[in-house]
Amino acid sequence: MTKILISNDDGYHAPGIIALYEALKDLGDVTVMAPDQNRSGASNSLTLDKPLTVRETERGFYTVNGTPTDCVHLASTGFFDYKPDIVVSGINNGQNMGDDTLYSGTVAAAMEGFLLGVPSLAFSQVDRDWANVDAAAQIARAFVKMFLLHKVATPLLWNINIPNLPIQALDQIDVTRLGKRHTAQDVHVVTNPRGETQYWIGAAGSVRDGSEGTDFFATAAGHISVTPLQIDLTGFDSMNHANQLIKSILV
Repeated sequence: MTKILISNDDGYHAPGIIALYEALKDLGDVTVMAPDQNRSGASNSLTLDKPLTVRETERGFYTVNGTPTDCVHLASTGFFDYKPDIVVSGINNGQNMGDDTLYSGTVAAAMEGFLLGVPSLAFSQVDRDWANVDAAAQIARAFVKMFLLHKVATPLLWNINIPNLPIQALDQIDVTRLGKRHTAQDVHVVTNPRGETQYWIGAAGSVRDGSEGTDFFATAAGHISVTPLQIDLTGFDSMNHANQLIKSILV
């Protein structure tokens, strides 16, 4: 039976992961391993400075006192006596598009599966507050069924953003590239009741490149956005320039 691993970054109790589990539970042997609390923005961090604890909930979900990456890594490298056939992350409470994908724990969970050789999908709703999350779960189910039916020779990593619309309105899927955001807003400085200065990271900036072909453009039109991702961060176009610059180091 197909082994499906579900994780997220909003925590095991989030409506998105519960809806995703309900939508996928009859497609194979489905296991949920997710953080024990909200770990949004955790990116690809692994917990290496302390041991991790895994607990099983009354629903049968496994919770980890760590990051989304921890969850997928544990589940795929020995906690269970099998490796998943597919990793499904989400459904996230809010979009993961453009530069946000670098910070996203939702995308990171899927990325960890991909790095371990497993086809992986990350699902996010464009807007927060879980409106029409059941519709998003139906879309996620359709994607997973497609992946299970059309097995690929090499693992794929897809980032999928779904508008918060009823299922009948989710009638177009666009393959997109990542857009771009402006620089994040300034840090917000507050003083707590003890007179101590504290700092909140500023909100994400506005969209700088939401042109046709981007994830921002597609979802603004009410379409589902699918962005295939890759991991290689090498700046190939800059390699000749780098070679020229480093010559001066050894002069």
